[in-house]
Amino acid sequence: MTRGNDTDQGLLSHVLLPVANEEDALATARALEPYHPDRVTALHVVEKGEGVPDKTPVEQSESLAADSYAAVQSVFPDADEHTAYARDIVAAIFDAADEVDASAIAYQSRGGNRLVQFLSGDLSIKLVTNASVPVIALPREGSSE
Repeated sequence: MTRGNDTDQGLLSHVLLPVANEEDALATARALEPYHPDRVTALHVVEKGEGVPDKTPVEQSESLAADSYAAVQSVFPDADEHTAYARDIVAAIFDAADEVDASAIAYQSRGGNRLVQFLSGDLSIKLVTNASVPVIALPREGSSE
């Protein structure tokens, strides 16, 4: 998918917002809010074990996703929801960006659970170097940079 030369689609025309849980979703949505994206799709990746038991029951993961979407929608009431089921979180984010035709992926790195932690290590490097769309690192709350 080639979107880099598409002048009709602005960077913030459709932002994919990966979220891990309700707290992460609210903080990330609030960090994105000042940039006034045209459209937001919240993404929650349910980690699936390939040949091994899942970390959490599907029902619990789907409830976590619903709470995360509600938090995003408290900031962006018209935000869309997208749930992915995958073992490889970064690949799921890329796939979701393609599926929803996102113009960019936005995230806010900070400590926390596995989805949030991936943004601060080798997986973060994969996210920013292998994405087919721009990746926006949102400032952390209280950051002066």
